[in-house]
Amino acid sequence: MELLKHALLTTDKGLHGDCKGEKFPDRQLTILAVEDWKEAMRDIAGPDGPPQLPWTTRRANVLVQGMRLPRGLGSIIRIRDCMLKVMAQTTPCHLMEMAHAGLLSALSPNWRGGVTCKVLTGGAVSLNDSVTIMVEQPEFKVRLPA
Repeated sequence: MELLKHALLTTDKGLHGDCKGEKFPDRQLTILAVEDWKEAMRDIAGPDGPPQLPWTTRRANVLVQGMRLPRGLGSIIRIRDCMLKVMAQTTPCHLMEMAHAGLLSALSPNWRGGVTCKVLTGGAVSLNDSVTIMVEQPEFKVRLPA
């Protein structure tokens, strides 16, 4: 993982320089909220408090703060001039458990792992850019058969 102050989002590759965006066009960009990360850290806290894991442990592309990410498929998020469509909940993988015991389970509920997006309108983004929910669809919940 590499921390960037500036990045380019494109409709064909997602985050410029990330090999997965072109390969998986409906999963070009992942966004994590600081608040969800902190909540997950509290869930796996030990006697000495929450672990001091950096948010990059989650392997998300973008970190946002001060907002609840939409939990509805098809919701639209704007970062600066870029429009992103929420395609799915970001599902934590086994690498989370390798990073810290219990992290996979702590990131799984309530969309804490973030959202996976498709880039609809590309452009440059920078640290501290404004992030706005433009369209919020109803929350998507998986329903198991009765």
